[in-house]
Amino acid sequence: MTQNEILDLLRSVRHPAKGDRDIVDLGIVHSVSEDGSTVTLAFPKRRDPLAEYLIGATRAALIRGGIKDPKVETVVLEEAAPKKKGAEFDTECLRNVRHVIGVASGKGGVGKSTVAVNLACALARLGYRVGLADADVYGPSVPLMTGTEGEQPMAEEVDGRELIVPLEKYGVKWMSIGYFADRGQALIWRGPMACNALKQMILQVKWGTLDFLLVDMPPGTGDIHISLLQEVPMEGALLVTTPQEVALSDVEKGANMFRNKSINRPIFGLVENMAWFTPEEHPDEKYFIFGRDGGARMAEELGIELLGRIPLVQSIRESGDAGEPAALGTRPDSQAFLDLAGRLAAKLG
Repeated sequence: MTQNEILDLLRSVRHPAKGDRDIVDLGIVHSVSEDGSTVTLAFPKRRDPLAEYLIGATRAALIRGGIKDPKVETVVLEEAAPKKKGAEFDTECLRNVRHVIGVASGKGGVGKSTVAVNLACALARLGYRVGLADADVYGPSVPLMTGTEGEQPMAEEVDGRELIVPLEKYGVKWMSIGYFADRGQALIWRGPMACNALKQMILQVKWGTLDFLLVDMPPGTGDIHISLLQEVPMEGALLVTTPQEVALSDVEKGANMFRNKSINRPIFGLVENMAWFTPEEHPDEKYFIFGRDGGARMAEELGIELLGRIPLVQSIRESGDAGEPAALGTRPDSQAFLDLAGRLAAKLG
């Protein structure tokens, strides 16, 4: 490929905070190697709040163009401000956030993001100031579940550095990597790149004053989780599971991760999602299609509190797909999320 053809590929990478202009037009593309295997991006500051996203999107564009295993390097065009305490990221954005709580699960498919989004809305309904950071980098679902797809947060300079301004809806401040990627776009990121992008989604955001910042963590117990827990000052976590044995065995692994002596974070409680099925036409009936009281038994075995039980109700799925979380309503499933929010707030004083 010629360099002009490579530049045409790179014009598909747009900077969401710069009027959606592409990185070639903005002068961010500093150089391209003769074979196109290495692209160098130049930033006027060491830590553009969307730098990791742009690096990943550039690499993805080159791969889509047929370049195998491309490299994306960066240079800084002006002297960067000194780092605080030698850290790449600092926690200044969180100094007015009272509680940073992770929402985690040992495996995918248990409704962790559904619980996180509805818990955030329920806390806001109870009068708390709430934010949610969607840290599920490979499967961000917050934009869809909150009806904010297609919206893009802007960047704002605060005290000499650029911060991302979160979107606000339903009384909650929302941030997700999904706001910076087209729907269906695969984020072709290796572990370290994904970790840095996620830390930017939490530590370079203008959160302001919050009572609760919920972090919707990726499922599992990998390097992304360890990196987040080591560099983001999470106070503790909620674990989400479903009643069946395959999910319960994985939630035990999640609990062991938080209790590992190198991490050592408290677990504030277990949330049993899809605890029973209730038909919409028969709201008083309960069918335990995934097993009965599995979450309660696991909570007892792990020595943690069963903080909430959420029924499997069709309206929860419909509300999520429509971008209107169930916790905003008045149905029994809405009350289950409000009860969970009240217990969490009481537990944290």
